[in-house]
Amino acid sequence: MTLLGSSERGAVGPPLTPLETGSAIAIGVVSLLLFGVLALLLGALADENRLSVAAIGVSATLEALSTGAATGLAGLFLQPRRLRAITITAALALASCDVAVGGANGPGVIVIRTLAGAPEGVLLWVCIGMVARTRTPERWAAVLVTATPLAQFAVAWALAAQVLPRLHAAGGFAFMAACVLLAAPFAVMLPDAYAPLPDVGRLPFSLPARGWIALVAVLILVAASAAVGIYLVPLAHQAGLSLGVASTATAISLGAQVFGGVLAVSLAGRIGYFPVLAAGAAAFLVAWTAYGFREPAWIFIVATALFGFTAVFVSPFFVPMTIDADPSRRAALQIGAAQLSGAALGPLIASRAVSDGRAHGVLVLGGGLVVVSLCLAGWLHFTHLAAGAAE
Repeated sequence: MTLLGSSERGAVGPPLTPLETGSAIAIGVVSLLLFGVLALLLGALADENRLSVAAIGVSATLEALSTGAATGLAGLFLQPRRLRAITITAALALASCDVAVGGANGPGVIVIRTLAGAPEGVLLWVCIGMVARTRTPERWAAVLVTATPLAQFAVAWALAAQVLPRLHAAGGFAFMAACVLLAAPFAVMLPDAYAPLPDVGRLPFSLPARGWIALVAVLILVAASAAVGIYLVPLAHQAGLSLGVASTATAISLGAQVFGGVLAVSLAGRIGYFPVLAAGAAAFLVAWTAYGFREPAWIFIVATALFGFTAVFVSPFFVPMTIDADPSRRAALQIGAAQLSGAALGPLIASRAVSDGRAHGVLVLGGGLVVVSLCLAGWLHFTHLAAGAAE
């Protein structure tokens, strides 16, 4: 019996070289790159009267759901062979969507961005397939969630400072298409196939009940974080604080997220997923409780930094939780789908818990979802230990 779990789990197939592993991570970053700047680009379309404000949320939600669905379906039905050709094809398809949306208006934007989710999901599947097969998957998941916001920050700066003021929305999407094409040279450095996962004699879409429970726990926790995060500005206003304070808190939170990813990398394989998730749940509840009161600006900023740090720090440990729940690692391939679905559904559910001028309902919703997710993770953890002790 082990309390660490993942440190004693072997890799699936021969180990990848550092170049192959780094290339897979880079492709994962490319797949998620646009999500960090989508609000900026869709907002630019709205400023040009090519997209309504209401349609911004619809487009972003549908793209996230489409990406999650594509990642999940790829994990179920695609074989991890011809990875280089699959990656290059997906990158070209995504770049084409980015260029096309630069000339679209209204419903056309929504349709194209929804279609763009398919190649984004396939690229993410290539990366997750590597992560799920490694000896310490949480370490590589942490590398991904650390590298992604850094890349998104760089792209956001380039768009805001250089591209959008000169080339407007169409130029912004063309710039993103050029960034996506960076996946092609990384694809050449991938292995052309990953080792197959263990054959457990099930249909492709059949996961064990414990695997589904782990994925539900992931979806719920991500939905809670997304639900509260989307209402950060209204929560600041209810605390008697200005938009400037909320903006400062968001900027500092980005730095805290990077620190959270670095810490997760350093602790990967040394600590079990449940202590991390339990500590993360407590940190979420502390930060969100602070949002519920009128407070000095520095408390709000610290709470937001804690929120951002925790969201990134806990997410890599979803991988060992799903592998303990489903040792075939098929559930682990669905983590991206669960996270993206949670990120899309969280704000949608939260919209039912708030009203004009009153955003505190989202704190109760988020706290409740966190408790439910932790209960599911705790059940998986303690029943896994009990089964190990029985053996």
